[in-house]
Amino acid sequence: MVPLGIATAIVMGRFNTLQLNRTGEESFFIIIPVFAMAAFGTLLALAIAWRKKPELHRRLPFIATCALLDAAFARFDFIFDRSLFLFCPDLIIGLGVMRDLLVNRRIHRAYLIALPVLIVLQGLSTLIWRTEAAWWVRIAHTALA
Repeated sequence: MVPLGIATAIVMGRFNTLQLNRTGEESFFIIIPVFAMAAFGTLLALAIAWRKKPELHRRLPFIATCALLDAAFARFDFIFDRSLFLFCPDLIIGLGVMRDLLVNRRIHRAYLIALPVLIVLQGLSTLIWRTEAAWWVRIAHTALA
């Protein structure tokens, strides 16, 4: 899934820049999908590693799947205008947090660790995308060339 997601990001980035002649979007079409794939892969690998711990194993694949939802929310351009879609998966993860609060009367440590880390990394990837950091644009340009 992770290699396929990154390959798809590169192919679509090439298509958008070469066929559709879109400019200035090189950084977006690489950083956002690469972040989503890295988050998904890391969380799923942790879920596999901790498969003997059912409480962790149950929550980590859920968080990993939610990390991929940014692409689904990004399709709603008329609502989000490509600004808030990265944080919408956090709201879905928040439903898991609410479930834990209602059922267990406490938030599981998987959420307490993973959600803040995801939020910080989402903010960082958004910052890299929005500021079009020169080092990242060079990487994106090389990947799309």
